[in-house]
Amino acid sequence: MADEKTSSTDGKVVDGAVEFDGLVCPVPLQDYPNIILGHGGGGKLSAELVEHVFLPAFQNDYLGALGDSAVFPVAETVGGGRRLAMSTDSYVVRPLFFPGGSIGDLAVNGTVNDLAMVGAKPLYLTAAFIIEEGFPIAQLKRIADAMGAAARNAGVTVITGDTKVVQRGHGDGCYINTAGVGVVPDGIEIAADRARPGDAVILSGTLGDHGMAIMSVREGLEFESEIRSDSAPLADMVAAITQACPDVHTLRDPTRGGLAASLNEIAAASGCGIVIEETRLPIHPTVQSACEILGFDPLLVANEGKLVCMVPAESADAVLNAIRSDKHGSGAALIGHVVADHPGVVIAKTAIGASRVIVTPIGEQLPRIC
Repeated sequence: MADEKTSSTDGKVVDGAVEFDGLVCPVPLQDYPNIILGHGGGGKLSAELVEHVFLPAFQNDYLGALGDSAVFPVAETVGGGRRLAMSTDSYVVRPLFFPGGSIGDLAVNGTVNDLAMVGAKPLYLTAAFIIEEGFPIAQLKRIADAMGAAARNAGVTVITGDTKVVQRGHGDGCYINTAGVGVVPDGIEIAADRARPGDAVILSGTLGDHGMAIMSVREGLEFESEIRSDSAPLADMVAAITQACPDVHTLRDPTRGGLAASLNEIAAASGCGIVIEETRLPIHPTVQSACEILGFDPLLVANEGKLVCMVPAESADAVLNAIRSDKHGSGAALIGHVVADHPGVVIAKTAIGASRVIVTPIGEQLPRIC
């Protein structure tokens, strides 16, 4: 636009320099179909991206103020407690869209669930987008719309955010960073180190759905029934659990590293042992088949809409009923117990009566799954 030979604007070159009086962009800003570096520059293109993509997706008074920060209430009446919980996470899943979800709703659900695992009522989210030059704005809008719908479904509000654009070849489409704030009700104390010998170990549903949904798309695998991600918000389920059993000891959502990583973290933090029964593990037959074909252990595959909890044994039935009453918990099962033996070690009893040690995975079986 600054070049006299290619400019179609009213700009003039005088003594080798461009005079910008009256200079206008020859293309309406909203007509760019793909992200360009200017969308991250903080000028008109950035403003139009916010106006046409993000504000419609997340519309609320906090975000509409478009300030450098959002001001929000934290009074007891908002969340029923005096303690705040805060979490942050980044999402780099590939592909961006997959059966059962997308990076947009995954970013909301993942952060909401991190807050819920300490018993918090999620309230507010931030959203920062790192977008690659050339990324279609239509796809970005699809992601933002999915994110906005997931936030409304989870009962949280996206109150502030940021957009950055990186050069082509340096961003793989779109990455999202979120932070979440919630309020922890008084009397709730949930942590990995609170697991105690005798606690029941309860899983809220089938293992491995999310990781195998991602992998089936990457590998082009087709099965008799489609494998869909289990991405879902779990705050309502946690509220039902804590109502049924106010003395919940431990909650975890087994994402990267799967159930194996979560159980090992809990065993290490609590100084207890954990024993699970492999025959009690709920695994969808199609997911089991996919794991066998690809050589994966379902215990190590990521989930995005499941939780594992440790509660006193006398509360196990009440907690199971509470989980099963939630639309995301119909497959809940009692899978084992916390024990005083072999502290810090997780043991699985197999179908033939043998035992095997479940170790923490060294790395990720499936990279870029969230």
